[in-house]
Amino acid sequence: MRYAFIQDNQHIWPIRRLCSTLDVHQSGYYAWLKQPLSKTASKRKQLSGLIKQFWLESGGVYGYRKIHCDLKDIGESWGINRVHRLMKANGLKSQRGYRKPRAYAGTPVVIGENTIDR
Repeated sequence: MRYAFIQDNQHIWPIRRLCSTLDVHQSGYYAWLKQPLSKTASKRKQLSGLIKQFWLESGGVYGYRKIHCDLKDIGESWGINRVHRLMKANGLKSQRGYRKPRAYAGTPVVIGENTIDR
């Protein structure tokens, strides 16, 4: 998390100052830059791309349940909670429909007599 912050802000401040402020060694930051993307992170990135593609194809309407069904249809077996978590992390939300308020028809209910004086 700190290394990603340094990478995002290195054009504003020097790396040496960012590392000392965040109490991180410069060698650790440069080692983090050189390491390749992990297998899990690459799968997560691929899945995020598929999720965003399906979400855009639906016009931003589909939620995590329908996108999970779309992923199952193409043969991807990912859990529904993972799909929900990745959509939340990427800021993808479904559009909820609305219902028109219904009119109340008929006569009002007849109120009974106050027999116990309350």
